[in-house]
Amino acid sequence: MNNVMRIILVCVVMATVVCACTKRERGERGLRSVYYWSTVYELDSAERAFLEREHVGRIYLRYFDVVVDDEGRVMPNATVRFRSEQPGGVEVVPTIYIMNECMSRDVSQLDSLLLRRVMQMSETNDITGVREIQIDCDWTMTTRKTYYDFLMRLVERARNENIQISTTIRLHQLSQPVPPVERGVLMMYNTGDVRQWDGTNPILDMRDAGPYLRYLSDYDLPLSTAYPVFEWRVLFRDKRFIGIMHSDDDYPVLSGDTIVRREASAEVVMEARRAIDNQRTDANDEVILFDLSKTNVQRINKYHYEKAFSD
Repeated sequence: MNNVMRIILVCVVMATVVCACTKRERGERGLRSVYYWSTVYELDSAERAFLEREHVGRIYLRYFDVVVDDEGRVMPNATVRFRSEQPGGVEVVPTIYIMNECMSRDVSQLDSLLLRRVMQMSETNDITGVREIQIDCDWTMTTRKTYYDFLMRLVERARNENIQISTTIRLHQLSQPVPPVERGVLMMYNTGDVRQWDGTNPILDMRDAGPYLRYLSDYDLPLSTAYPVFEWRVLFRDKRFIGIMHSDDDYPVLSGDTIVRREASAEVVMEARRAIDNQRTDANDEVILFDLSKTNVQRINKYHYEKAFSD
């Protein structure tokens, strides 16, 4: 073999190694996560099996809501009760839902109170390795300044605990200034109005979501993306919205009432993922499914929503 052939062979081998390493790095970079959105944290065998089978590395666990009480005070509500241990090798991200109306009240102490409560709950319930707290709030133009000021104070306090702050980003918020946090989660669900008898799918319809994605490529914040794996049973009376039936006894069902099932099919979820890839591939480096429950695991297994995890 002459020198030229040796050089060519070495180049081919090196290119193969580089490609293999690149593929491994891409595979390792993809993080699979879920939201857990319930008042009781209790993993059953089906949920645990799903976490293991799909190699889920992170759970965004709703700790509590922040609401305005009857006396106009900003208070915690619907605090989760822990009945399961943290799964081995799975990071837990405490997640707090803050009702937008709270941002019209005095929240000057909320950052301190919220951080203290999260730290105490984590310690009490043996949630270890907390590196991030996520804030979920559907803020508007009116409340944006108050919310962003709150986030800045929380980021500063959390930094002293070596904890970063993330926030959810709804599609309509993509056209607004970036929040002052380390990163965000784009919520690719609840895109329409569930109260409408006719119209687009309120959970996810690309006719509603698509126009907002033009802002994605220029959105100057590291992003992950959350996709829906749930369904709603929506009760209508004379085509008028009554409510979402989370259980059979949530609302009285009268003769003539209609219960409509709303869901985003696995095909629509994959369409949404491809649309985001076209605008900003890194937003799918971490894919989060909303949300983990026994019912939704059955839906995932039946309709193959887990494909959203795939590269």
